[in-house]
Amino acid sequence: MIVSAQILERRGVDLKTFREEIEPAGQPVVMRDLVAGWPAVRAARESPRALADFLRRFDGGRPVPVIECPPAAGGRIFYRDDMSGFNFIRTTGGIGATMDRLLAQVDRDDAGELFIESRVLDETMPAFPAQHPLPLVDDSTRPRIWIGSRITVQTHFDLFANIACVVGGRRRFTLFPPDQVGNLYLGPFDFTPSGAPVSMVSLVDPDLVKYPRFAEALRNALSAELNPGDGLYIPYAWWHHVQSLTPFNVLVNYWWNPAAKVGSPYAVLLHAALSLRDLPAEQRGVWRAMFDHFVFADPEVALSHLEPEKRGLLGPLTPQRLREVRDILAKTFGKPGA
Repeated sequence: MIVSAQILERRGVDLKTFREEIEPAGQPVVMRDLVAGWPAVRAARESPRALADFLRRFDGGRPVPVIECPPAAGGRIFYRDDMSGFNFIRTTGGIGATMDRLLAQVDRDDAGELFIESRVLDETMPAFPAQHPLPLVDDSTRPRIWIGSRITVQTHFDLFANIACVVGGRRRFTLFPPDQVGNLYLGPFDFTPSGAPVSMVSLVDPDLVKYPRFAEALRNALSAELNPGDGLYIPYAWWHHVQSLTPFNVLVNYWWNPAAKVGSPYAVLLHAALSLRDLPAEQRGVWRAMFDHFVFADPEVALSHLEPEKRGLLGPLTPQRLREVRDILAKTFGKPGA
């Protein structure tokens, strides 16, 4: 795989630099040694065993979901060949016991791969966050931990901004701007390995005959390898492909979205697909224009002929107006065929 450019790198990033320079630019940035002073990172630099022993101190004893991939999957979390299901299974286990399994198979090529997927730290390892602060994010942002072996997370997006901090092992991130969605050849967005639609193209060995537009996606891709202590800022909805390159890997990440929480854009997409996709072409054109005008256009342009308080939903969003719109939606979804 050839990627055209490396992700921009910065060192010595503090809160002021992040808030005033990095975040407003809306571009991914590798922040070298961002969390190099974390005790867990120091343990990781000793050995995988030292990191596992260090993390074991924080284990709150709650069982966690564990993804298990057979050797034939090559660590790639994906669909079965016939897309009748997924090429992995989900089980549960303790954090300590799962880390023991990971360490026991470090030198085995026939063991498959294991992965503890995205656990909120204050629920599973409650004492960890206080000893491993990240001043770049708001205190209300709850960190999550990922622990696993050589797992590949297929190209996907999240409806959050993200800072991913490598604690142990090495990871390769490959990112695509949101506007490359049409070149990524996505799978179904209502049947996904982990909740978000994924690209069907292997980044390691892309079939450019079957997926010719992916060549354009690669021309717009950015990549970087992160070592223990490094952090990566991934802006909202940037597509990202993540390869864990070593047998024992630990990552802590922070997701946040400052937008008003008044509804799920993903639910809108699902309902729009049901409602609009199979309409006659001329009717789809009508609704494309409607969405452009009422949803995506600047309301100061689209409805400048009305006073703000007379613009209905596109006016200032008050609690009363939000309740009224939700009542309308509830009645609409309650109708047969809605």
